[in-house]
Amino acid sequence: MNAPDTTPAIPVIDAGPFPSPGSTPLPEYAPGEREELIARIKQLLKEKDAVLVAHYYTDQDLQMIADETGGHVSDSLDMARFGNEHPASTLVVAGVRFMGETAKILNPEKRVIMPTLKAECSLDLGCPADQFIPFCDAWPDRTVVVYANTSAEVKARSDWVVTSSIAVDVVRHLSERGEKIIWAPDRHLGRYIQTETGADMLLWQAGCVVHEAFKATAIENLKRLHPEAAILVHPESPEPVIALADVVGSTTQIIKAAQNLPNKTFIVATDNGIFYKMKQSSPGKTFIEAPSAGEGATCESCAHCPWMAMNELHNLAEVLETGANEIHIDEEVRRKALVATERMLAFSRAGKQHVPGKGNA
Repeated sequence: MNAPDTTPAIPVIDAGPFPSPGSTPLPEYAPGEREELIARIKQLLKEKDAVLVAHYYTDQDLQMIADETGGHVSDSLDMARFGNEHPASTLVVAGVRFMGETAKILNPEKRVIMPTLKAECSLDLGCPADQFIPFCDAWPDRTVVVYANTSAEVKARSDWVVTSSIAVDVVRHLSERGEKIIWAPDRHLGRYIQTETGADMLLWQAGCVVHEAFKATAIENLKRLHPEAAILVHPESPEPVIALADVVGSTTQIIKAAQNLPNKTFIVATDNGIFYKMKQSSPGKTFIEAPSAGEGATCESCAHCPWMAMNELHNLAEVLETGANEIHIDEEVRRKALVATERMLAFSRAGKQHVPGKGNA
C-alpha cells in the first residue's frame, strides 16, 4: 500500500474579482486645468524637497513630469535603485502599492508618499502573507525567491527579491549552487524562468491581470497583418504567447529591444503605458498593442493596468499639497525585507560573485 502524499499543496487563492484592464476611466480636465495641474505639481516638488519616481505603465503626463523635474521613469528595479540613491527627503512613487513599500524598505529615513494607496497589484493580492509564509515554512530546505510585485510581509519571508530583468540570472545562479527554489507569485514568469534555467522550482499560482489576457491566436492573426513586425513579450504572459516572441524581457529590456532591432514595426505584449517611452526612444518606429480581446482580435487591445491608471494629475497634486498617502511599514518587517531586497540590488550592481548566500546578512 502506498504511503499517503504529505506534500504541502500550493494554496488556491481567491483574491478577485479584479478590475478589468482598461476599466479605469481616463481623467477629465476642464479647459486649461491639465496645464495648471502640471505647473502646480512641478512647483510643489521643488517646495517639498520631493522627487517623482514613475513606472513605465503610468499615465504619460506623470512620466513627462518625472522626466522634466529630475525624477525618474523606469521599471521597478531601477525605480528602487534611483529612490535609494537620490538625496530628496520625500519620494513620490507613482505606480502600485508594492513599489511604494519597496521605496520605504530601502529608505526608512525618507517620507514615501503615493498619489493613491488604492493602487494594488493582482500579483500582490494573489500572494497573501498569511498563506504564503506557512507554505514556505513547510519547505525549509528551499530558497524563497519572490518577485518585486509582493507585499513587504512576503518580502520579509523571502531570501531573494527579484524583478523580471534579473530573475533568470538570479535563479540560474542559485540553481548552479544546488539550491531548490520556491518561486512566487507569478506562475507564468516562474514557468519561463524554470524553462530557461532548468531549476527545481515550486511555483506559486498567481497571475497578472494584464498579461494573462494576451491571446496567442490573436497575436498570430495580427502578425499575419504585419509580417514585418517583431513581437516583444513580457515574461508574465502565458506560455503560448511567450512562444511567439522575438524578444522576451522586462519593460526596460523591451524598450531597448525596440531600439536595437532593425524592424520598423513591433507588436508589444505588455501594458500600453510603455508606449510613451518606446516612442521617445525609438522615433519613427511603429508600435502595435498585442490583442487581448480573443481569437478574432486584430485591433488595439485595452492592455492597461486598472490600478496604474489610478495615478493621475489630480491625486498627485493633492498628495503633494497634503502629505497624505504616506507609506508606513512595521520596522521588524522592513528590516527583514531589506535583506532580500538589498540582495537584488547587490546582484544587479556587482554580479553574483559578490552576493551573500541564503541566511547571510
